[in-house]
Amino acid sequence: MKIYLATGNLNKKREMSQILSEHTIVIPKDEGIAFDPVEDGKTFYENSLIKAKALYDIVHCPVLADDSGICADALGGIPGIYSSRYGGPDYPQGKPDGSKTPQKEQNKFLISQINDALASGKVDTSKFLNGPRSAHYTCAMVLYLGPDRVFICQETMEGRIISSIDEARGDGGFGYDPIFFLPQYNCTAAELSADEKNAISHRGKATRAMLKIIEEVLKNEKK
Repeated sequence: MKIYLATGNLNKKREMSQILSEHTIVIPKDEGIAFDPVEDGKTFYENSLIKAKALYDIVHCPVLADDSGICADALGGIPGIYSSRYGGPDYPQGKPDGSKTPQKEQNKFLISQINDALASGKVDTSKFLNGPRSAHYTCAMVLYLGPDRVFICQETMEGRIISSIDEARGDGGFGYDPIFFLPQYNCTAAELSADEKNAISHRGKATRAMLKIIEEVLKNEKK
């Protein structure tokens, strides 16, 4: 089945295509489609649905969309849905002019902001899953087959943020992966192979869950 993926991120296309290998995954730029919807939702799910519906209204074919980001417990979930726009403690929801902060600067900002929050002594870390620097990636994924046929799943990958940018490791993955440490694997997400990451990541788990839904949809259509 041909499935449009509502993103311009080639890394997302690569990761999801590996799991959805029996299907043809196409992103808007593959077919010269102008696609830049305003993501003004308040949750990962809302933004995912906005993207899915916007692309479906153009192509009228099955669309997959995801919205994902990293959430630091010590910061109350910051940067969350603003992960790609995050501009540090002064601009947690992005810069007013819309300019993108380079990823390496975002990584430094996030580490520094967590360090400052913990140093303040005002953060109750007693219930954090992976210690004071606990964090998780979230991925909300939507399969949009029409206004009345929408499927949703959401998954996480748990870990913690390293305490210094000097500890950043790995050349794989993208985004905040070099500073996201996985205690159970004793490495950062950026040190995982593509197969290892797909097996445990928020997006990998959500995509596999969605693959089961896609298979069920196709099975019912053949009846």
